[in-house]
Amino acid sequence: MENHLPFPSGNKITRASSLHLLVVSGVIVLSSLLLHIVNGSIVDVPAITFEDGYSHLFGEGNLVRSDDDYSVKILLDRFTGAGFISSNMYQHGFFTAKIKLPADYTAGIVVAFYTSNGDVFEKNHDELDIEFLGNIRGRRWRFQTNAYGNGSTSRGREERYTLWFDPTHDFHRYSILWTAVNIIFYVDDVPIREIIRNEEMGGDFPAKPMALYATIWDASNWATSGGRYKVNYKYAPFVAEFKDLALEGCPVNPLQPFQSVTNNCYEKSLELESRDYATISYKNRVAMMRFRQRHMYYSYCYDSVRYPVALPECVTVQSEKERFKVTGRLKFGGSHRRRSRRKGREPMQDESSRLDDSTGLEDSSVSDDSSGSDERQQQYEV
Repeated sequence: MENHLPFPSGNKITRASSLHLLVVSGVIVLSSLLLHIVNGSIVDVPAITFEDGYSHLFGEGNLVRSDDDYSVKILLDRFTGAGFISSNMYQHGFFTAKIKLPADYTAGIVVAFYTSNGDVFEKNHDELDIEFLGNIRGRRWRFQTNAYGNGSTSRGREERYTLWFDPTHDFHRYSILWTAVNIIFYVDDVPIREIIRNEEMGGDFPAKPMALYATIWDASNWATSGGRYKVNYKYAPFVAEFKDLALEGCPVNPLQPFQSVTNNCYEKSLELESRDYATISYKNRVAMMRFRQRHMYYSYCYDSVRYPVALPECVTVQSEKERFKVTGRLKFGGSHRRRSRRKGREPMQDESSRLDDSTGLEDSSVSDDSSGSDERQQQYEV
């Protein structure tokens, strides 16, 4: 029989063969490590236990921690939603988690992963959002990103997207990077949006310490087709799962003088800005452009009805702009309306309509087709 083993046949392995095996094994291990570094530094942010970094926010009994404390479930039932918050506030940071969303009928539900300081600075809060918007059975979740600085809620910076995978089938990583110079939203290792700070933005760029929040709640009045489809508690409980939570940033006391916070966090901020994920490489920028061309279906930067003069951080990409109406919506379907909203803790749900989704579940511009998802996954790999 032909020998297919990487060493000579027989009962003994020679010293040379052993050395060969060690060299090959070393190359494989080194290649694996280099692959993780090249494919995105997100993997080198160590996960922490819930006990070490977070605390229960609301929803008595609707937050369930795993035995090893590295994952947590938050539930929505007819009585309450649930949420958790980071134990510290941070002056800039990288916030990341793997999330699996509820399946089946999820209309009216919002799962949010975001940073905010609204509990400390109620009238001039900062906020960075990733909000997942549920849908009726057979239709995919959609999601939006947003940014507020210094209470600038009248100048919403919403973008809305579909995903190239089903977020209910498996865990996917979602991340928010916030530095003094830029903000980047990630899905897995793909950057999907970057906001670069400039002087004209002034206080609209988030600058005060923020905590990380994760919540699930009933947003029946706006989340799905402008409130047309409500949460149906026949399918409750709705469970969002989080694991591999990680935080990297400078923990601070938000009531300290700003200059003191800046001085104390100077070195940590420089370290954060030096990370690979803080700069979008050429390859990653191509992946981001491809994502935005195929999956972004609303952008405030192209909504000239809402903003006749584009907000200062907007960079017009002609290939993107040609796809959108003056309302910021795709040319081949959909509409957009908005209303004021403050999102977050469950007691504030009555104020939860900052952006009313009127995409319409029949909107052909929002593809829910799961066919070819493996091929699309490969197209976005970086």
